[in-house]
Amino acid sequence: MKASLATMHDERNADGGDASEMPPSPRKVMLMRARRHRGLIIGLGIVVGLVLLAALAPLIAPYDPYAQSLAERLMPPAWVAGGSWHHIFGTDHLGRDYLSRIVFGARVSVLIGLGAASIGCVIGVTLGVCAGYFGGRVDQAISYILTCQLALPGLLLTMALVFLIGPSVFVVICTIGVLHWTYYLVVTRAATMRLRELEFVKAARAFGSSRRQIIVHEILPNLLNQVIVIFTLEVGVAVLAESALSFLGVGIQPPTPSWGLMIAEGKNAMFYQPWLVILPGAALFLLVIGINLLGDGVRDVTEPEGRN
Repeated sequence: MKASLATMHDERNADGGDASEMPPSPRKVMLMRARRHRGLIIGLGIVVGLVLLAALAPLIAPYDPYAQSLAERLMPPAWVAGGSWHHIFGTDHLGRDYLSRIVFGARVSVLIGLGAASIGCVIGVTLGVCAGYFGGRVDQAISYILTCQLALPGLLLTMALVFLIGPSVFVVICTIGVLHWTYYLVVTRAATMRLRELEFVKAARAFGSSRRQIIVHEILPNLLNQVIVIFTLEVGVAVLAESALSFLGVGIQPPTPSWGLMIAEGKNAMFYQPWLVILPGAALFLLVIGINLLGDGVRDVTEPEGRN
């Protein structure tokens, strides 16, 4: 019997069927795809770099972003004639160091982007899962709310709410988050309607699991990848919304450094000092393009079979 077992083991090795040669796990497959995805790597590098810039702003900024010096107002950047390396990005109309304000402005953009996207995620995922799982009148009521929300002009409504409540960082985060949940709802509702008919959900229901247990332990974990992708994209939307509000004068108020506010303050002199608009605009573009590359990369890595 031992001889026959040894013979079978040798034949299995000869056929290449060694038990150690197991297929890679889904996690390893995703890691392999992530390492080869240039967009994901570039986007992740940009986002991580800007988040670290925001977190370490007091250590990186060469000057106090609120310190004014009218004797040094509207100095050009160091690479332009008349510029100085003491103010690498020049100064604004009040003589404040522009590099320091851009660095501290990253804090505002990152904070508002993450905060607003998180609020929208909680609202949208909650409504989407309830509509998709319970269906019936619950689905009809939530779909009616969604229709009303989509019919409203988002930017005008945000401006009105911020103007009525009063502009501040907290108000801007809450207002943008409360008005940007529709994408979460649409995606999670459709995915939940599909998941509730699958065998593992029916098995959990047959074993006596409550609705809350099924939603928390069966539905939500299978929505995680899609929610992460939407979250990354909504962060970029929230950053742009904050910049638009600040540019129009109803968002972040002076003297708080904000990229949208800096663009608004520099627009009157953009033909003579174009860096006042170009530099914060470039920082805003870099953050949004990094977030979008990261979101597209996460989508491609987690659901490659869904790509054409």
